[in-house]
Amino acid sequence: MSESKSRPDRATIVATLADYVAQLREEGMDGLPATERRPAPAPAPAAAQSVSAPATAQAAVAPRSLAMFSKYPGLEKTESLEVLREFIGDCRRCKLWGLRKNLVFGVGNPNAELMFIGEGPGAEEDARGEPFVGRAGQLLTDIIERGMGMTRGEVYICNVIKCRPPDNRNPEPDEVASCEPFMMRQIELVKPRVIVGLGTFAVQAVLKLKTPISKLRGNWHDVGGVRMMPTFHPAYLLRNPGEKRLVWQDVQMVLKELGRPIPGRAGA
Repeated sequence: MSESKSRPDRATIVATLADYVAQLREEGMDGLPATERRPAPAPAPAAAQSVSAPATAQAAVAPRSLAMFSKYPGLEKTESLEVLREFIGDCRRCKLWGLRKNLVFGVGNPNAELMFIGEGPGAEEDARGEPFVGRAGQLLTDIIERGMGMTRGEVYICNVIKCRPPDNRNPEPDEVASCEPFMMRQIELVKPRVIVGLGTFAVQAVLKLKTPISKLRGNWHDVGGVRMMPTFHPAYLLRNPGEKRLVWQDVQMVLKELGRPIPGRAGA
């Protein structure tokens, strides 16, 4: 008798479940994970997804961003980068808006097979409204053009956050949470074959890890079926030029994945 009285009644169980669902919605999930709508047919096993074709990238990334769409209703209907930029508008979704000169969205080929993601804009990027145009940006351009034999216009370049943090400090969690859905939508719309993550913060934000970049770089990672190669940020290389050799190793792995020749190698 006493044992049956200690069990929660049906009303208590229902109320508890309702509270749990409400908490999930507050965290950006529209309902329980089991109710997620997934593309049909069912996705292939993880091993098959790791070598994904560009056409499958959007479907593969979608499960992660599905929860984010409830944060900004209508985001899932943005069908191009231009429409996404219009959707973001004169963004005031976090506290950085009052400090910026320009929102820095992204530049490059909207159908690029290679995408670079950095942390956030610096002073020169904020002034011009374009990512990677300062000294670090000049080095990134050199990596792309001289190191990879591509043009800057062939690739797509963006940042995790779109507004400059004061004094170039690391973005804070609420600022990342505000911008992350837009970054994920950029990945879905571009449908790259490979993403190069630039620097500790960008890589940790995309992969949801706290592992140092020194342990992440040089190894392939998965972003919803899209291959990602973490490497050092160009700004870090300006302070530590000896580490360029490691970035060159990462770049060669990216070129091999893309099936592109390695510049300067005999027979390339």
